[in-house]
Amino acid sequence: MIDLYYAPTPNGWKISIMLEELGLPYKVIPVNIRAGEQFAPEFLATSPNNRIPAIVDHEPADGGAPFSAFETGAILIYLAEKTGRLLPADLRGRSTTIQWVMWQMAGLGPMLGQHGHFALYAAEKIPYAIERYRDEAARLYGVLDRQLAKTGAYVAGDYSIADIACFPWTMTHKAQGFTLDDYPNVKRWYAEVRARPQVQAGLAIGKFVKEPFDEESRKIMFGQRAKEVLGKR
Repeated sequence: MIDLYYAPTPNGWKISIMLEELGLPYKVIPVNIRAGEQFAPEFLATSPNNRIPAIVDHEPADGGAPFSAFETGAILIYLAEKTGRLLPADLRGRSTTIQWVMWQMAGLGPMLGQHGHFALYAAEKIPYAIERYRDEAARLYGVLDRQLAKTGAYVAGDYSIADIACFPWTMTHKAQGFTLDDYPNVKRWYAEVRARPQVQAGLAIGKFVKEPFDEESRKIMFGQRAKEVLGKR
């Protein structure tokens, strides 16, 4: 059994999709990031960066004590190695797949996250910030589109953790004002990945409670209150 500390966000979806793809038994432990539950001491023990998702594997491959992992790229690699699936064993295939996972971790996720913040959530609309991150997001969509044109299939060739890492962030394209018509290879790939039953099951895990996204929630989610919340614990 694996404990999944989770909220329904692009990063959370990566791991719920991965667990569904692998067919591993898991228990969802919701973390209300709007209420600041990510700063609770018990969650900090599992995720030192105070970010979801995180996992605790109660049956690690070495047979030892429960093992925890945080950071989505690391979790994806851990689960792939645990099961021997969705990460090629050969040197070139493995390295290529991990390169694209790292690309998502370092580029696609953070840049789309910043664009989404400044374009959709920031109380003050700063044109320079919006333009900067929109341009970088568009460039990254272009990188992904060219890679998918090269492989003609999935991000690193066969379906893998590289696709599971990238896909949830591309789900934000409409909200962020992008159209996949501008990226035909991404559009083809997006439809194929989203149609997978395991992906649909992973996306269906949990929803945000329909409650007002008030100023207090905004401050907690976007870091202004992080020091204050941590100081109270």
